[in-house]
Amino acid sequence: MRPLHGLRVVEFAGLGPAPFAAMMLADFGAEVVRIERPGAGPAGGIVERGRHTVHLDLKSEPGRARAKELVASADVLLEGFRPGVMERLGLGPDVCLQLNPELVYGRMTGWGQTGPRADQAGHDINYLALTGALRSIARRGQAPVPPLNLVGDYGGGGMLLAFGVLAALRGGGGQVVDAAMVDGVSLLMSGVWNRAAVGRWSPEPGTNDIDTGAPFYDVYETADGEYMAVGSIEPQFYERLVRGLGLDPAQLPEQGDRSSWPATKKLFAEVFATRTRAEWTAVFEPLDACVTPVLSMAEAAADAHLTARGTLRTAGGRVEPAPAPRLSRKGE
Repeated sequence: MRPLHGLRVVEFAGLGPAPFAAMMLADFGAEVVRIERPGAGPAGGIVERGRHTVHLDLKSEPGRARAKELVASADVLLEGFRPGVMERLGLGPDVCLQLNPELVYGRMTGWGQTGPRADQAGHDINYLALTGALRSIARRGQAPVPPLNLVGDYGGGGMLLAFGVLAALRGGGGQVVDAAMVDGVSLLMSGVWNRAAVGRWSPEPGTNDIDTGAPFYDVYETADGEYMAVGSIEPQFYERLVRGLGLDPAQLPEQGDRSSWPATKKLFAEVFATRTRAEWTAVFEPLDACVTPVLSMAEAAADAHLTARGTLRTAGGRVEPAPAPRLSRKGE
């Protein structure tokens, strides 16, 4: 039996983070009913897996009445609309908690339920921009690079909502979860904020140890136009990196000498450009130097390690991520 078996969730259909949270709950056994508007297409995407779907017109009295019936017998409600939308539909927290005092009412927004921007539109890139995260993801002297919509929508959004819901259930239910992507992104930036607090983070992007400023934490192009990822932060891994590149450590500056980083990066780039990705993979595979090939999504689906773990699976004729994390006692 999966750990969330018996947990009843009502999801009001939306985009991005709230459906992702519902998927995570469904993956672990929750019974999720997804309320879609009439005429909506079939919910067949990866993040919509594991649901039952009902089509209701929430602007009609019969549709709202049926939604209330579902909410009255649920443990969790998930919605990802702008603040005030559910209230205007007559399905806000006050109404739903009166129907079901033990309900956990999960709300997913970008800006949060309160604050000057609460009613504004936005997307992942906007939430990263305002929190300082986006400005921190850039090479020196170059424009910030949006990390897809992984950080706001999914890491700082859907996962935050799923965690908040489970925490509220553990606390006894009967409460509202205000999950905001600006909060989640800021939380994910905790390590960077800590570096700044102890004087180990420069405000200039692309000059720090984990933002492509250091030669031992960057991506290097290979002779065939592919790339290798280098994360040789610790001294023992850096020593193996240098050895794998065929360089003499005695001829290189100290690893922590920031003034020498640009020149060392240039040297490393020149060396990486002399061999193909496959050749460098073969060099570093036995060295345990935190150096790996940069794979495409198609290549990832065939990778030996991911295949051995079942990280990606084929279902319904498509490749999709398998449920995670793994629990030691497997469900039925």
